[in-house]
Order: sequence, then C-alpha cells, then structure tokens
Amino acid sequence: MAFSRRKFLTLAGVSAASVTMFSPLEAFYARVARGQVTQGIGYGSLEPKLPVNADELTTTIYGDLSKEPMLALPPRFNYRALSITGQPMSDGNLVPADHDGMAAFPGPKNTIILVRNHELDPDEKEFKNTSYGVIAPSDKKYNQINAGGTTTLVLGSNRQVIRHFASLAGTIRNCAGGPTPWRSWISCEETFNKGDLGVVRHGYNFEVPAKAAIGLADPIPLKAMGRFSHEAIAVDPKTGYIYETEDRGDSCFYRFVPAVGKVSKPGQLAQGGTLYALKIRDRPTLNTSNNPNNPGASVGLVPVGMPMSVEWVKIDNVDPDEENKEKGLGVRYEAQSKGAAIFFRGEGVWYGNGLIYFTATQGGPPAVDGTRGNGQVWVYDPMAETITLLIEAEPSGELLDEPDNITVAPFGDLFLCEDGGGEQYVVGVNREGEVYQFAKNIIFANSSDPTIKDQLADNEFAGACFSPDGRTLFVNIQTPGITFAIWGPWERRG
Repeated sequence: MAFSRRKFLTLAGVSAASVTMFSPLEAFYARVARGQVTQGIGYGSLEPKLPVNADELTTTIYGDLSKEPMLALPPRFNYRALSITGQPMSDGNLVPADHDGMAAFPGPKNTIILVRNHELDPDEKEFKNTSYGVIAPSDKKYNQINAGGTTTLVLGSNRQVIRHFASLAGTIRNCAGGPTPWRSWISCEETFNKGDLGVVRHGYNFEVPAKAAIGLADPIPLKAMGRFSHEAIAVDPKTGYIYETEDRGDSCFYRFVPAVGKVSKPGQLAQGGTLYALKIRDRPTLNTSNNPNNPGASVGLVPVGMPMSVEWVKIDNVDPDEENKEKGLGVRYEAQSKGAAIFFRGEGVWYGNGLIYFTATQGGPPAVDGTRGNGQVWVYDPMAETITLLIEAEPSGELLDEPDNITVAPFGDLFLCEDGGGEQYVVGVNREGEVYQFAKNIIFANSSDPTIKDQLADNEFAGACFSPDGRTLFVNIQTPGITFAIWGPWERRG
C-alpha cells in the first residue's frame, strides 16, 4: 500500500438532522451527508526517520539498529525507541516479546508510567527460535507454564526510561486491555485455553495497578467480567461501567457493571458485578458485518452513520466450563440466544469525546483478496443508548486495512493501529470526516536477509495511547517488540 492509499473511506450518507444527538460527531456526519468526505492532509507526507536515540541501539538481539529507520513520520515529528525485546530490565530480567496493548498514567515527579501487554503463548519462540517471556517468582505467576503478562515502564520528562520491570505474570495472550480512572490497567487474555492439563482456567481479565515502584501485581482473575476471548476494555468515567470487546468472528460487545458501583481504587473489581451484552432494539441477533459470507449478514444491511437504539441482555453464566455453539454454552452463545448483536472480531475500544469507540477488525463487505472485510469502526453513545457504524473500510483496503487497537487523541482525533497484511500504518481520523496516515512501520522493510524480512518486517502496530499531558503518542510494533515515543507539532494538523 503506497502513501497514495490515503484516499478515503466509502461512507454511507445520512442526514445531519438524524444525528444531532451525536454532538461530538455532528460535523463528521454532516460532512458525510453533503458528500464532502475527502482525503485529509493530516500532518503531511511521511518521511523515513531514525530514532533520536539511534546511537544507543548498536547492540540488540536484532543486531545493530543504529542506522535502521524504524518509522516514517510527518515533517517535524520525532521519536525515541524504548524497551526493546531482549534488553535488560531493572528487575534483572529481559524485556519480553510481543508488545501489544498499553496505556499511559501520570507518575510521581512529572514521570509517565506505561503499562504494557505481552501477547505470548506458553513457550512461544521469537526471533532465532528463542523465547522471551515474562519472568516472575512462582508465587506471583497465575499459571507456572505461561509466558504472558505485562511490564511497566517509568519514563522521565525527556521520554527516556528510568526503570522497567515485570508487573503481571503467568497469563496467556495478553492482547489488549484498557486504562481505568482509578489508575490501573486491565489486561485481557485473548483465549479460552484451559491451561495446564485443564487445572488452570484462562480467558479472564486481570488488574495491574499503575505503580512506579518495581513489583508484581497479584494475579487475580476478574471472573465476573466474563470468561471468553477478551480483547480490550474501556471505562465510562461518568457511570463507572466497563465496556468489553471479544476477538472472535462471531463476537459480542459487553458491558460490566461493578458490584461496588463506581470503582475508586484497584482491587474493588474483584468484588464482582453483572455482565451484559449489547442487543440492537427490534433487530435481535443482528449480524453487523455487512458481509454475505457471514450468516444473516448482507452488504449494506447496516448503513454507515445510522444510529440504532440498543438494550442490554444479562449474562447468567459468566464463567462457563466450555464454549459450544450447538449446546449454547459460552458467554457469546448465551448472549446471542437472548438476541445480542454479532460483530466480526471486536478488538480495540477506547473512551473519548463522551463516547465509546471500538473496532470490528474484519467487519465490512468482502475484501477483494478474500472473504473477510477490511474493518469497521463503531461508536456507542451511552447517553442516547445508540450504536452507529462510524467507518467501514472499502473492499480494496486502500484507505484502511484491518484496524485493531484504537485510541482517542486529546484533540479528538481517532488513531487506529492497522493489523492487516503488507505495509502497516497508524491511521488518523479527524472530526471533519477525514482519514490520514500518521505513521508507517518501515523497520527492516529494505532488508536483504529473507529470514529477517519474513519474521520482522511489516508487523502490526499496537498499544497506541497518549501521555497524560497529550504531548507524546506511545505505540508499539509487536514484532520486533519495540515501544516508540512520538512527539511533534500536534497543533499543526491540517
């Protein structure tokens, strides 16, 4: 996909009058209705750049990276490469692999605390057939055989690492998650794996306090939030409700209401709560993919920009022993038996602009090179109790290719991490209805080593989030595991 790929989404028309309840998106929808959705300028054309700390990267498990441009960014933007897989951490262990979901929190003395997932299976082998898992004492591991978990980074005002260390261990496939207003990260297991000989169950969320001191969180599964293939969560600070996505082709979208009401500190989620799934009012078990390859779906069945009223169905068995569609066992199958809507691979979710945004990574009409879609972005309005298909990628994939993690910038734009094949971008969507490419993964793109190019080039972006002061965008390239701090003239967009 060349940079000219920034053409723009096919967005179905909708009258501005029908969406006045979406005040944060009113300009967006009005522009669509007038047929004025066009290519956005964003921050300008992308240029290959070295990290500002390139001279520190002469010795890594991937070789000498000091002369390797890793990102292409707009003019006047710079970045620092942080906490690379295989580097030594402050707790004496090595940085684990497969950097994924992440969030930033204010730390003491003007520091920034990043809590970062590692999407690892048991004994997963990384570059050169070597494992880089989360290491921890046995009494701090949820399951002794598993390599997944989280690490925490403490950064100074200059965006340099002060310390980094393991903060959750013994879990599986910690894909994404989400920050809470009470200063913790909810790390999600993207699995329904039973674990060690079926003794240890997986498929849960875990809470990791955002702390600057070296230490591991107690690995307590938050079972009331459901046992399923979790992806991410977002908290509505007004109500304290937690919204959850599920990474399956027939997934649902969930709301968890904590038993304590509005949670105020880490640990209270362990007291339980009630889980619900979203149902489109008067359209039971609606398949929202707009893809005729999926049961009950068809192209254009759900128009872009059309708010649909929703209600919530209660899940009775939140911790099932198995998932079996024929038997109706499993959280999503119970939900769908009660009319819950179906989404094609719910992934990133984020709160911003008073709304809950989430992606359906392979929703949309069939791609030109396959049967799955190139992705959708949905928006749920908690006040109006409506859900709207905000963006649907074209079958060509030229303007958006399988959006995964999502975040909302302090200035209101959405930033989407692509997870499709080929070249990978961080894509911005502004509130005028324009899409633009902000960053491109170019690490090892020109490598002559076929092994490196096959294993390390064109890997997905993940974990996009902004620093508390809004000046820095943090994002990961999952493989090779690298965290980037990106900064520049955010005010000069457009």
